[in-house]
Amino acid sequence: MLSNYLGHSLVAVFLVRVADASFFQDQNSKFPDSTVGRTPALGWNSWNTFKCAGATATNALAVADGFVELGLKDVGYTYVNIDDCWSAKSRTAGQLVPDPDKWPNGIKAVVDKIHEKGLKFGLYGDSGTKTCAGYPGSKGFEFEDAQTLASWGVDYWKYDNCYTPCTSSQASCGGGRPIGNSREWYEPMRNAFLNISRPILFSVCQWGRDNVWTWGANYGNSWRMSSDISPTWDSVAKIARMAGSISQYAGPGGFNDLDMLEIGNGELTVAEQRAHFGIWAIAKSPLILGCDLSKISPKSLAIIKNKGIISINQDPLGKAAGYFIPTGKRPPRSGELYPYWSGLLSDGVVIGLVAANGAETLSVNFTDVPGLGAGAYDWIEYYSGKTGTSTSVSFSLDSHDMAVVKVNTARVITDQTCQHNNDAGRWKSELKPSDRLRELCSSGGGCYRAEKGYMCVTGDLNQCDRAVNSAREWESQHGDWWLWSIVSCGGLRVTITE
Repeated sequence: MLSNYLGHSLVAVFLVRVADASFFQDQNSKFPDSTVGRTPALGWNSWNTFKCAGATATNALAVADGFVELGLKDVGYTYVNIDDCWSAKSRTAGQLVPDPDKWPNGIKAVVDKIHEKGLKFGLYGDSGTKTCAGYPGSKGFEFEDAQTLASWGVDYWKYDNCYTPCTSSQASCGGGRPIGNSREWYEPMRNAFLNISRPILFSVCQWGRDNVWTWGANYGNSWRMSSDISPTWDSVAKIARMAGSISQYAGPGGFNDLDMLEIGNGELTVAEQRAHFGIWAIAKSPLILGCDLSKISPKSLAIIKNKGIISINQDPLGKAAGYFIPTGKRPPRSGELYPYWSGLLSDGVVIGLVAANGAETLSVNFTDVPGLGAGAYDWIEYYSGKTGTSTSVSFSLDSHDMAVVKVNTARVITDQTCQHNNDAGRWKSELKPSDRLRELCSSGGGCYRAEKGYMCVTGDLNQCDRAVNSAREWESQHGDWWLWSIVSCGGLRVTITE
């Protein structure tokens, strides 16, 4: 239930004893392992620039070096992902094997070197009989391949959709139609990952078919929600306008994947690159670079290293931004990239303003933004660095440019009344300050005694997670069932501790 946030951008977590064990089940559980994919992946993929030629040990190690030398590791980029064409053209004794010319010392030797740099390594596979480039797919070998990946220390698995059941024989089912629903051929690999000891981030790449955003969270940590991207504004805008209307399906552990970034690939203007990166970031897409890092321009590098915008993407609340309609503005039209975006953060709200149809001045009153209300708020725009305290913002933007504004809603309280509602009944609890636990609070918050344990105002979602883990531990030791639920409490996240 941690993904079901109510009220303002921050929440309260209560532990409540209940009689029915079924209450304990999380109705919005994410696949497959809470230790990976809680926030969108940040990394690089070999395909956009290098295609098959990039699937080599030499390239993987060079990119890992580039992460360190360019400061990308320092701002959070972690995954070095090798796409199609890394394996031999056939299996050996039923096992995937790396092409010995491309990986002379095997995969694990490269993975170990990348891990030594504090980075992670990803590979590519396919749910059909062959990959898109004609290499062995995993259909019928899912468990064997999952074990192989784990033995090599692989951290990330991009799983494509070529040569799956179709009325035509083309790799992408072009000229035909799929036979069955694509979730049917992603389930075996999901189940295989659930039965290995190593957590591997599972990136579902089935091109947005079968409304994957409605079921992807039960199958992978991210799911492609569109066809392949290309380095043009029309392609970026097409994917972005789709993402604006499906933001509600993303949450910690499972995110809409808008495809790899085309920043640095030469065809987008600097303004378009800003909008591309900004929309992907606030929509909580994985931020997977696809350029030649050895040739990236300083302006493109500055965009992908923008710490403020990366912090929006990595916000632990995991809420994706989507469209909102300001007062007096018409609603989005079909097929249009709408200018106005917003999304909740753990300590505020992000607003995206996109000059989708040419240079223009875009303004918004905070009272029109979901999660905000009347009054002045502190804010910062992350591309320009402008800051202010006001009841609205306005930016004059070049064609296809973007402003990304974080509005801070965090505040400290000294006493609070919370209303708790659940199926066991309704009650109200007055919360009193507790000096004994005050030191546990981060960001200057205060602690309050509740009916059970204590609540601590904090900006740290990890403390919420620890509270839930404490509940599970209590249940395992004492045989009691505990329910945690999310409650609106003055716009503040509150965690409970004993």
